[in-house]
Amino acid sequence: MHDLETFRAETRAWLEANCPASMRTPMPEDETVWGGRHAIFKNPDSKVWLERMADKGWTTPTWPQEYGGGGLNKAQSLVLAEELQRIKARPPLVSFGISMLGPVLLEMATHEQKLEHIPKIVRGEIRWCQGYSEPGAGSDLAGLSTKAILDGDEYIINGAKVWTSYADQADWIFCLVRTDFEAPKHSGISFILFDMASPGVTTKPIKLISGNSVFCETFFDDVRAPARNLVGRLNDGWTIAKRLLQHERTMISGFGLSSGRNNRGGLADSLAETAMLYRGDIVELSDPVLRDQIAQFQIDSEAFALTSQRSAQEAKQGRGPNATSSMLKNYGCELNKRRYELALQAAGTQALGWESLTDDGSDFDQQELAVARQWLRSKGNSIEGGTYEVQLNVIAKRVLGLPDMTAMVGHASGQKVVGNGKPADSAKAAEA
Repeated sequence: MHDLETFRAETRAWLEANCPASMRTPMPEDETVWGGRHAIFKNPDSKVWLERMADKGWTTPTWPQEYGGGGLNKAQSLVLAEELQRIKARPPLVSFGISMLGPVLLEMATHEQKLEHIPKIVRGEIRWCQGYSEPGAGSDLAGLSTKAILDGDEYIINGAKVWTSYADQADWIFCLVRTDFEAPKHSGISFILFDMASPGVTTKPIKLISGNSVFCETFFDDVRAPARNLVGRLNDGWTIAKRLLQHERTMISGFGLSSGRNNRGGLADSLAETAMLYRGDIVELSDPVLRDQIAQFQIDSEAFALTSQRSAQEAKQGRGPNATSSMLKNYGCELNKRRYELALQAAGTQALGWESLTDDGSDFDQQELAVARQWLRSKGNSIEGGTYEVQLNVIAKRVLGLPDMTAMVGHASGQKVVGNGKPADSAKAAEA
């Protein structure tokens, strides 16, 4: 206990000395640090904060020091999180490498692959994107058709991906490809990494109703990737894919956490403060119905935060993420949607603007304009990482132990069924 108290004191002193003042304020969306070869730091302090935290390995506190991580144990990591929250520090780095790829590499990659890629993730030197969904393979992810053919010590990759988040800004991609064209579709998939600057890679942003272009179409035309970048065993990429999806769903569920504690495109420090501001209330929110809705949201958000914390601690005890990630993903996404719906109610007509019609922005300021767009964007959370309905199926089977509905559909349709009673083509797809 004494050692932990010493660690807390040392951590607090270091944070006070090294976290810039501007990094202790709510983070505007356009100041989010994604890292990468072409990283843009709108706030110069963001770069300083990232460099200092990366030097400590505290962008990934529990990852092994051998690969650039902090090497902290569970108790120390919790202390660090508490001290960061105490000073309201911004995340130094937001990264698919940290939230999705890195944990999978630590578990399944070779030592050489870890040495090559993980330190760059920790330092934010490489920005990653995910090559999973295809025009003809969404919820049935195992139906993917992007091909990788071995040519000497390289794979030649041809195909297309869609809904590839930030593909136009990413440096590297972790990609599912088909490497065995005769095997059952789940058995012929491999997991490979390659540089997005490789000849033959092109991206096309997909403009969303929110006005943003988060997602992209991504095309591979005779792209060459070193064979050493194949992660795990050849044709066993489905195992890795499912594991990574668990991490992704846990990451997406975090929108529910932030919805209760941080300002993500909101108008004030809290929903209640926003509602009071726009109603001219001083002491308390005058609208009893909205007051009750906000209070219930805050209760649900705090309960979800505690559940997420418990799940994270269970995962750190050697079991890793599991089917509960589907539960967290669904509930977190619903919480996030509720937050923005409440934000619309709180600000009233001032949250309904799409663009300012005045030169000085006197009709709608930038924070107000962000609310409607973030509300629209929140709807996509229930689709990405596996749709809401797919997660319900996972929860039914893996958590509640209910019968496999895909098997029942297979029997009813006369579809070939494997020995365990599952349809040969769809059983494993539903597991993802």
